[in-house]
Amino acid sequence: MKAIVTSKYGAPDTLELKEVEKPVPKADEVLVKIHAASVNYGNIVLQRGKPYIARLAFGLRKPKFPIPGGDMAGTIEAIGERVTEFKIGDEVYGDLSSCGWGTFAEYATAPEKAVAHKPRNLSFQDAAAVPMAATTALQAIRDSGNITAGHKVLIHGGSGGVGTFAVQIAKALGAEVTTVVSTRNVAIAHELGADHVIDYKKEKLDDKEQLYDLVIGVNGSQRLLTYKQILQSGGRFIHVGGTESQIIKPCFSDHLFR
Repeated sequence: MKAIVTSKYGAPDTLELKEVEKPVPKADEVLVKIHAASVNYGNIVLQRGKPYIARLAFGLRKPKFPIPGGDMAGTIEAIGERVTEFKIGDEVYGDLSSCGWGTFAEYATAPEKAVAHKPRNLSFQDAAAVPMAATTALQAIRDSGNITAGHKVLIHGGSGGVGTFAVQIAKALGAEVTTVVSTRNVAIAHELGADHVIDYKKEKLDDKEQLYDLVIGVNGSQRLLTYKQILQSGGRFIHVGGTESQIIKPCFSDHLFR
């Protein structure tokens, strides 16, 4: 089969189109014929090897996973003997970033639990853009944020992949949602359902008197102290992605959010 392969960290020109062996599913895996795969920030990190802290998971000297690609949508071509939820021909989608990556190829194997039936009203292309970003947003809002109806939520960066899902998920859970975006994305943020939109090119967060039960910093550039200042007593701050310093700082700044 054909696949995009990388053997070293660097720019996109390190990627090569090669013929590789078609994978065979294990007992608890499915073999998926890939119809569409998406590119997001996780793919860029895997390719560049930056921030460097990511190499602890992706490989210190070179990429641990030679075929990149996490999100995918396709049809099941073969199943392992212990697979019970799917049959050959099923249309599925999923995120394979936690089980070996490998979706920038004609075929990929995945554990049964890593894929789900594709919604019938989504094309393969649309479905492939969902898993990683949407799951990250769901974990931040529902699982870690513990949001319930009536909570006030601020999403800093509501126009990117994770942010757009976060706005919609928070609204679906009954929260009052404020999001921070650039001028060109104000209309989009309103269309997604945000109750309030802050244009960071015209307004500053610390100029506001509103306090929030949950603040989600999606690749945000704000100082941690700024996030602290707009949290209710007992509120939560959740950081998603960002530069190396943005990822590390919250790990050593628990005292700010007590």
